[in-house]
Amino acid sequence: MAEGMDFESLVARYYEPLYQFAFSLTRDEADACDLVQQVFCIWANKGHQLRDITKVKTWLFTTLHREFLGWCRKRKRFPHVELEHAAAELPVVSPPTVNRLDAAQALVALAQLDEVYQAPVALFYLQDCSYNEIAAVLEVPLGTVKSRLARGLGRLHQLLTGETMEPPKPTNL
Repeated sequence: MAEGMDFESLVARYYEPLYQFAFSLTRDEADACDLVQQVFCIWANKGHQLRDITKVKTWLFTTLHREFLGWCRKRKRFPHVELEHAAAELPVVSPPTVNRLDAAQALVALAQLDEVYQAPVALFYLQDCSYNEIAAVLEVPLGTVKSRLARGLGRLHQLLTGETMEPPKPTNL
């Protein structure tokens, strides 16, 4: 790094303008702080790759903007829902059952699902794909993805617990 541009001085020099930019994008103090922290974390890991140190400001602001866009995509795919609004849609699993489960058992049970259910469940839960992405990957309609996920999860629950799962009751949100 160039003379006088260690990590601490970089943070001291650019934290405030980066925060102001992040706040103008997010309109939320905590989210703006998180974005700026993420940018400096990325800098700590990849900043040494910047060849022209005179472009550090541009790099930081570009990285912040890219992180913000990724943050927006993630929020769109996985919107925040208050627990009390979604409680009726959550499967009921008894505490003793939860205590017995582990990731290896879940993967073994996933492998036992019919192939038609296995792919949507794996794409959704293991690869964080949205319904639309799963529909594109599997080349099936969106409604088919949703029904296969629901049926696959029901079967997975049955394999893991030995209990049959009641389908969620529709709620009016």
